[in-house]
Formats: sequence, C-alpha cells, structure tokens
Amino acid sequence: RSKFRDQSSIGKESQPLAKNDGELQSGFHKSWTLLLVLLISVPLLYVLWSGMPSLLDATLSSRDTQILQAFRARMKKLKNTYQSQDPSLWKRTHVFLEKHLNTSHLHLEPAILLFAAGQEAEKALRCLSNEIADAFAFSQNATTIKINGADKAVLDSDVVKLEVDNELSSGFREGKKVAVVHRFELLPAGSTLIFYKYCDHENAAFKDVALLLTVLLDEQSLRKSLTLQEVEEKVRDFLWAKFTSSDVPSSYNSMDTDKLSGLWSRISHLVLPVWPEKGLPAEGCT
Repeated sequence: RSKFRDQSSIGKESQPLAKNDGELQSGFHKSWTLLLVLLISVPLLYVLWSGMPSLLDATLSSRDTQILQAFRARMKKLKNTYQSQDPSLWKRTHVFLEKHLNTSHLHLEPAILLFAAGQEAEKALRCLSNEIADAFAFSQNATTIKINGADKAVLDSDVVKLEVDNELSSGFREGKKVAVVHRFELLPAGSTLIFYKYCDHENAAFKDVALLLTVLLDEQSLRKSLTLQEVEEKVRDFLWAKFTSSDVPSSYNSMDTDKLSGLWSRISHLVLPVWPEKGLPAEGCT
C-alpha cells in the first residue's frame, strides 16, 4: 500500500512537469512561426515598397508616351498642310512644347512661343498658331483658350487687362492647357503687363501650360533670308514702336521702356517666323 502511495505521488508530480513541457514546446513553435513570418514578410514588403516607384514611373512613362504620340501625329499632319514653313519652325516647336508634355517632370515655368509674320501671311499666322495650340491641347485631352487682340484694340487698357486676366485664369483653372493670344500688338500697351503674371520665368501663376502669342508686322513680307535672331530683333523693335510711341492713344500711357523690357524678356523665349501658305480655305482654318 505504501509503495502504491509513493508511485501515485510520483505520477501526480510528473503531470505538471509534462504540462510545462508541452507549454514550452508550444511557445517555442509559436516563436519560430512568428520569426519565419517576419523573415518572409520583411523582405517581401521591402521588394514591394522598392518596386512601387518603378511601377509609378512606368505608369507615368506610358502616359507620357501616349501624349507625345498624339501630339506628334497632329504635328505631322500640320507639317504636311503647311509645307511652306521653315523646317526650324517645326523642329524648335516640337522640342519646346514636348518638354511640357512630360508629366513626370516638374514644370518650373510655362512654355512661351511668339509667332510673327508679314501682312501677306496673316491667315497662315492665325491658322497655324491655332492648330499648333490645338495639337498641344488635344494630346492632353484639353481645349484651347483663344484671345483676339483685334477685338480689344479700342477698349480701355485697364478693362482689357482685367478681361485677359479673367480669361486666362478661369481657363487654366478649368484644366485648359494652352492659350493663343492673336494680334498681341493690337492689345492696349498697358494691358499687356498682365503677362508678367503668366509668362514669368519663376513665378508664373500657371507653370504646366503653354502660351502662344502672334504678332503681325506692318511690312508686307518677312524675308526668308532673315536669321531667327534678326526676326526676334525686328519683332522687338516693332513692339517698342507700337507700345511706347507718343502717337499712340492715351490708354497706352501706362507702358514705358523699362516695363516693356521686362515684358519682352518674359515673352521672347522663342520667336519664330511664319511664311505665307497657299491652299488655305477661304473661311476658317484646316
């Protein structure tokens, strides 16, 4: 009997030991399981995290490619229509505008182009600038803001300044990507100072947009032998005479040489000549 009690006592003591052993093994297995999960999860998360920028870049590059392809296709059609234009116009316009079609890069300033022509190329100037702007807008699924200086020529300078400001601001806020300002030289001189706001090199109100300005010179023909530098100087001198002459109406009094110098430095990023074109429709543009 005594022997049986001793064995029973030993059995009871061994039960907690077995239980503790089981708990230790269970805890050990849980720890290893957690460690394995961490060993697998951490590298996996790292790979996913490091791959996200590449995936994002690939998506942006794909979108950029589609935009560029759409723009180039439209420009190719225009080049076939406007065959009289200088090759440098197409090359420089392509390079200049395509920089602003790359959405993966930060835009520090808007794209500003100034097209100039003699009287004989008035229609080509209007149509070509419209269609280049529309190609730029179309590639981004947007539309074009169009402002006609001839419609504002006799209005008060302050009124025109406010109108142009409203048209540009509202249009760009609505998602439009480009504006064409036809006959820039016909705007009241003081009103053109609003372009400080939109064409500034560093502090432009909208940086991911393009502005195309057109100037129709007084002379009948713009010689094709002129260099781009000579064309730029000719346009500059023309605007100086137009905006600072003592013969201009009183609405032009708010402009002076210093202000015009500042304006010119902002709008003369790229000045390109436009030549006459045969075969353009009598009404409207192609």
